Amino acid sequence: QVRLVASGGGLVQAGGSLRLACAASGSIFSINAMGWYRQAPGKQRELVAAISSAGSTNYADSVKGRFGISRDSAKNTVYLQMNSLKPEDTAVYYCNLDITPGAVPGPQVRYWGQGTQVTVSS
Repeated sequence: QVRLVASGGGLVQAGGSLRLACAASGSIFSINAMGWYRQAPGKQRELVAAISSAGSTNYADSVKGRFGISRDSAKNTVYLQMNSLKPEDTAVYYCNLDITPGAVPGPQVRYWGQGTQVTVSS
């Protein structure tokens, strides 16, 4: 069984920074892409940033230059460094990881973390 635990959310003033982390544990053969999504009240969930197994990244236009995604493959963890936060960044942030579970190669499964609240005050 695979479990994702996200952490690092909180309340911060505009212009501040937060670092989110999402750690996967359990029976994991490999992890491919990792990403962060967010969902603000009344809005659809949107991609914030993603990183491939090779380390290539892509970002939503709204966060380019302010957010940075990284991964520690040895720890099965993905991070989201958020700088220069704005009130419009307020949302619940979800991590997702494309994981091959188990001890041998097999089909990938997309797992979601439980969500962590980020609130940016003006």
